[in-house]
Amino acid sequence: MSLQCGIIGITNVGKTTIFNCVSDNKVEMNAYAFSTTRSNIGSIKVPDYRLEELAKLQPTEKVTPTSVEFVDIPGLARGSSRGEGVGNKFLGDIRNTDALIHVLRCFEDENLPHIDGSIDPLRDLENIDFELQVKDIESVQKKMDRLGKIAKSGDVDARKGIEVLEKLYNHIEGLNNARDFDIRPDERKYIDDLFLLTIKPVIYVCNVDDKSAVSGNDFVDKVKRHLSGSNAEILVIAGALEAEISELDNNDDRLEFLNDTGLSEPGVNKLVRSAYKMLDLQTFFTLGPKEIRAWTIKKGMTAPQAAGVIHSDMERGFIRAEVIKYDDFVSLGSEQACKEAGKFYVEGKNYIVHDGDLLHIRFNV
Repeated sequence: MSLQCGIIGITNVGKTTIFNCVSDNKVEMNAYAFSTTRSNIGSIKVPDYRLEELAKLQPTEKVTPTSVEFVDIPGLARGSSRGEGVGNKFLGDIRNTDALIHVLRCFEDENLPHIDGSIDPLRDLENIDFELQVKDIESVQKKMDRLGKIAKSGDVDARKGIEVLEKLYNHIEGLNNARDFDIRPDERKYIDDLFLLTIKPVIYVCNVDDKSAVSGNDFVDKVKRHLSGSNAEILVIAGALEAEISELDNNDDRLEFLNDTGLSEPGVNKLVRSAYKMLDLQTFFTLGPKEIRAWTIKKGMTAPQAAGVIHSDMERGFIRAEVIKYDDFVSLGSEQACKEAGKFYVEGKNYIVHDGDLLHIRFNV
């Protein structure tokens, strides 16, 4: 899947530190604001304990996790929507993403000065939201102007579109995000082509100091109070600490480091899984002596569509899918045992693939 999750935030909040923790594409970091001139893209492996369990039951030469793309978008600041700093360019990069990870600085560090002179994650959050809202208002206004010309000829659909867009315009102008706009399914066609910045789903990451990795701090509490009732997901990650963990090659050393800090797993692992879920993605598996592999699909995809993720010929020549549920395979221990227990299913073209399905695709081209 080619979906992307953009990492955004004020400059010098730790976006690139977190990006480097999960990406094989390491990016150079420095403490100077606006010193980065391009966004960075990394393919991020999605942690999935199920692969290890499957490998215990099916000897194989290789285990391949699925992945999702993260885009490290350089820091924005007040005035980015008007081209201040290098923000205008990066607002375009945000538009090309499918979901956002908004990193908030929740730590003090005299060696890493904040562009606004003090640490205030709510101010930073509101500044970024404002810049995105300004660009969205511009997009809505342009479409209203286009529809206005069409509506003069008496086009009823254009008039309806203007009515919906006027409500959205007022909503955003009131310093609200498009994702919180109440819209009926039949009205979405008027805004879907705008690719609004504030309509994208978002995870908030509170980047904290090492000692706050487990319990958070006052900055985190402030963010949680502000976002209470919004259904927004908030993760607490100690970026500098995670960077140290990611540099350890030995898994036992990583586990020992985590235990010493009171963590059960790296916080960035939770972030990757949350981003995967936010993008409305799910995983199916293929098993064999050569490879056990996780594959990514959008929720609601049919068996032929899932086959197409493996190879286009498999979708074109799809005959059937042989399906075993992950839980059944792990509890019973083998494909043969699943067959004997009636847990081996043969499905046709209309079958909707579920998360964790083990698939064997029969096809002919």
